[in-house]
Amino acid sequence: MFVIPSLAAGGAERIFSFLAQALDKDKLYCTLLVIGSEKDNVYDVSNVDTIYLDKDRISRAVFGIVKVLQNKKPNVVVSSIAHLNTLMAGISFLFPKMKFVAREANVLSVLTQYNNGGFLPKNSVVMAYKRFDKIIAQSKDMMQDMMAHYDVKKEKIVLINNPVTSNFKLKPQQNNTPLRFITIGRLSKEKGHDRLLKVLSKLQFNFEYTIIGSGIEKEAIIELAKSYKLLEHIKFISYTKAVEQELTAHDVFLQGSYSEGFPNVLLESCMVGTPIVAFDAPGGLNEIIEQGKNGYIANTEEEFINFLKELNQSFTFDVKAVRKVVSEKFDTQKILNAYETLFLSL
Repeated sequence: MFVIPSLAAGGAERIFSFLAQALDKDKLYCTLLVIGSEKDNVYDVSNVDTIYLDKDRISRAVFGIVKVLQNKKPNVVVSSIAHLNTLMAGISFLFPKMKFVAREANVLSVLTQYNNGGFLPKNSVVMAYKRFDKIIAQSKDMMQDMMAHYDVKKEKIVLINNPVTSNFKLKPQQNNTPLRFITIGRLSKEKGHDRLLKVLSKLQFNFEYTIIGSGIEKEAIIELAKSYKLLEHIKFISYTKAVEQELTAHDVFLQGSYSEGFPNVLLESCMVGTPIVAFDAPGGLNEIIEQGKNGYIANTEEEFINFLKELNQSFTFDVKAVRKVVSEKFDTQKILNAYETLFLSL
């Protein structure tokens, strides 16, 4: 049973809805337990046994979760996102025969620096981790963070990268003039839109930039863009189902995050042939990006600017090579096999 706050747009939501449908049904019967409402869905799970608790907050779903577990009696319960994982750790005391698995969604020690104190106390996370039978880390950075900061033993952690879940088509080789940049993601502090805008304000050539996403930092980002005199270069889109078309229409994906879990959108960008320029940050970038093959990782603002200048002067990325890096590393069946092996071992 996969437990998730909602099926609204998000990385954890995408992966759980995908796994519930794609895991071998001859080996595993999967159920989705969604804290929120069906009306919030952006992922089609019509072919999956799905239960909605219709609660607007995780804290209000405790009795509903317990009741479902009592009725369904799953062998393995899998949750994702820190607040829900902490709740499930507490509920696990009531079901000693069930196996509980947490899938971590972020490099928590870094993420907490950008949440204005609104994140879980460290000791709560440490106590929760101790209750789980296994913890899934999406990247090596995440695995190291769990061991270094949250007292998790290595043998409890299973490293499983996110799979390529999209069947996006490879775009034709193209060179837009001016260059078209794109960023897709939640508008929150840890996503680093501030440093992307600062970099773009220093470019001496014309460009177009599309920012797709919504969040509490939207007004601050717009005001910052205005202060840098960038608004005429930027198009803001709150949400779109046409992710493939948007990625295809742009030349470079810009990643400014200070911390990530394992960014699915970077896999999607590479699958259409659009390379990435990213600031170095914990969360799997070194596993996704091969320098010069499907993108660049910059350690400083100056490096980031120089990469963009080089691409403006001579766009050297081959769309087939960009796609090949992630399609081979994060093959869907390989990742599904890893999940099946884990669940069956429990």
